[in-house]
Amino acid sequence: MKVITLGAHVLDILVRPVDGIPEGQQTALVQDIRITAAGTAAGTALTLAKLGAQVRTAGAVGADPSGDFLLSLLNSAGIDTALVVRKQDQPTSSSVLPIRPNGERPSLHLLGANPFYTLDDVDWDALAAADFLHLGGPELIGAATAARILRHAKANGVTTSADLIAPGSLGNLDAIAPALPHIDYFLPNDEQALGFTGTTDLPTACKILHEAGAGTLAITQGAAGALLSTAEGSQTIPAFAVDVVDTTGCGDAFSAGFLRGIALGRDLRAAATLGNAAAALVAQGLGSDFGEFDLTAADAFAAGNSTGASL
Repeated sequence: MKVITLGAHVLDILVRPVDGIPEGQQTALVQDIRITAAGTAAGTALTLAKLGAQVRTAGAVGADPSGDFLLSLLNSAGIDTALVVRKQDQPTSSSVLPIRPNGERPSLHLLGANPFYTLDDVDWDALAAADFLHLGGPELIGAATAARILRHAKANGVTTSADLIAPGSLGNLDAIAPALPHIDYFLPNDEQALGFTGTTDLPTACKILHEAGAGTLAITQGAAGALLSTAEGSQTIPAFAVDVVDTTGCGDAFSAGFLRGIALGRDLRAAATLGNAAAALVAQGLGSDFGEFDLTAADAFAAGNSTGASL
């Protein structure tokens, strides 16, 4: 599986556990502080590489020390970062994530260079040579730009997928509609699916997204698992029961597991099960890169663990 993950690259600074911000200039002691690569492109790339895919990642980071560090983290994970461009006048996107004891993760986010990736930055030959293109955050680079990139990939026989990074409360269908007809597998979370379609129930959201041109939908729902929707109908794949430490990167891990399953020729249910397993493994530690698992370990986890309450 030769895959390009294109889109959001973020440097995460995670702090755990955080019950609240100290008053004034007081200090609170914490158990862990970690810095990891993250984002709907970079985070997905990390888990895809663990699961045995040949991964290249593309997008924009700043020409700054944060960008240097982010790329070094990806390179050390075996990910080819040659397609990532450096923006001289923009900082690298970063987030500070104070992780609550229950695993929830409010965010302080610097948007940075991600929205400044343009068509002039695209290596069109590299896209055409891939087996899969996963576009993480089409709304960040603009719907027209995303549609052009996805259309080129599809014209060259590449399987396409996309995930969203913006919260549903900030979304609208116009921000993604031009890209949807060129997406084979669309992988938002439930809050994004509802927010971007302006609806209050997932069946209606699925109908709107399918009518707008999206192919298969695999919508993550946290502890409820993943909802698969196609023209033939829908089904829910339960999540795995784990002790959640941090939900950062779980959606990206699901995307990676799901796409790896598709590449291996598994049916939709089996692919979503692998996605849920990857998400559950990542949820048990701090950051998008948590866990030393591979495909064999993820499959063994799925076979040996119960479903019902997780992320």
